[in-house]
Amino acid sequence: MNFLRNTFAVLTGLFVAALLISLGVRINSSWITYEGFTPFQRWETLLKAMEHKPYFFVALLISSGIAATVGGVVTAIIVKYAKVAYAILIGFILLFMAMLDIIIFPYHPTFYKILIFLTFFPFAWIGGKITEVIYERKKKRLKKLQSKN
Repeated sequence: MNFLRNTFAVLTGLFVAALLISLGVRINSSWITYEGFTPFQRWETLLKAMEHKPYFFVALLISSGIAATVGGVVTAIIVKYAKVAYAILIGFILLFMAMLDIIIFPYHPTFYKILIFLTFFPFAWIGGKITEVIYERKKKRLKKLQSKN
């Protein structure tokens, strides 16, 4: 049963992260000039158009960091054990997908290619640690209440 729960947690975390990255790309309406919600449907066209506009990639890095953190938190909340480890797994999967994106579409600036390594993994770890700290505080409060009774 834990396998299904953990698989569901990872898929949910990835879905939330992809949704947040997609929303982050759509922040500026001048970037997306076509119909449809997800920018991933015409990703190559978008990257070609933004190749010389570094602010798009800065926004993409920021939304990726936020998405990795929130995806890590969502995953860590759902799994029962090894919360930080599963949050880190989200970061690795997102980093792998970003590396595939960089390899397949050569339109990314150099700063993006370097900073993407410093984005997904650490921010997903932070998301897992946030959840772990919250659960530990909750556990301490519960023990303190039980010891008073």
